[in-house]
Amino acid sequence: MTAAVYGNPHASPILETFPIQAVNPYGESKVMVETLLRWFDEIHHLTSVCLRYFNAAGADPEGRLGEEHEPETHLIPLLLKAVITGTPLTVFGDDYDTPDGTRVRDYIHVDDLAQAHILALEYLLAGGASDRFNAGTGTGHTVMETIRVVEEVTGRKVPYMIGPRRQGDAPSLVAASGKLREKLGWQPQYAGLRTIVEHAWRFARKRPGNAPDQVG
Repeated sequence: MTAAVYGNPHASPILETFPIQAVNPYGESKVMVETLLRWFDEIHHLTSVCLRYFNAAGADPEGRLGEEHEPETHLIPLLLKAVITGTPLTVFGDDYDTPDGTRVRDYIHVDDLAQAHILALEYLLAGGASDRFNAGTGTGHTVMETIRVVEEVTGRKVPYMIGPRRQGDAPSLVAASGKLREKLGWQPQYAGLRTIVEHAWRFARKRPGNAPDQVG
């Protein structure tokens, strides 16, 4: 699932009890799936767990697996691509009500997200009832803060330009992840943004055409 089901939440961090109010087709599609799962439980007694992802990021710590798809829409791989190619990235909006005017997001390492899936399956196999959990670390980072971390990790400046806001982008999406931690026993192993960027950079450097001597 996705944090997009919350739309533009009224407060941060976001609790699972916040209103569901998607503001774009992507979020609405996830609301529809959650609705179907609720009815399957009520009618057919098929239990399920919905993990509402915040910003899945990073890569396998050894650099064996990572994000590799076109078109790329996620911020961290786009920043790394900008570093590698020199093509400026567009930052959509710098006038939000946030510490530096850019959007705030909660990044969760893909390995930690995978562990949440394992715990959710174990919970259901043990007879757990259907439930919904936020999957995030509870710590938000602005776009500009993320750019600075990428520059620190890569040792290169990120070329970027400021563009207008995109319709449907929430100023801040940060998870209240206490329910996932307390009920399923989840604990993130790679919660720091720098670690997430380091792992993504390790993978990016191993991609064909991105040899270390070419990307620094």
